[in-house]
Amino acid sequence: MEVFFVIFFLMFFAVFGLVFYNIISEISRKQKNRNSPRISVNAKVVAKRMQVHGGTHTANHHHHGYTKYFATFEFESGDRLELSVYDTDYGLLVEGDEGSLTFRGTEFLSFERKEVKF
Repeated sequence: MEVFFVIFFLMFFAVFGLVFYNIISEISRKQKNRNSPRISVNAKVVAKRMQVHGGTHTANHHHHGYTKYFATFEFESGDRLELSVYDTDYGLLVEGDEGSLTFRGTEFLSFERKEVKF
């Protein structure tokens, strides 16, 4: 019975440690973004992708998942940057669009498409 309690407490502290680490990492990332300068630069949307987490369905249970959206932007220098974007922004971005990308650290702020003249 003692082995069970030792394993239980080790697993409990391992899970607690991972949750604590994730919380601290997220707070640190947001603080770093807040302290970063706001940058606006000409860029082109070169790729989009989605990352689906969870969302399994069984006969008696329905587990909700969530989707993260990403867009890759290419600068005039040829450098690329992938940023997490909101679903509403993801739907408006089209690969090949060119315009002004505004971001701060690793945080996507906006993308204003250049007008195309025919």
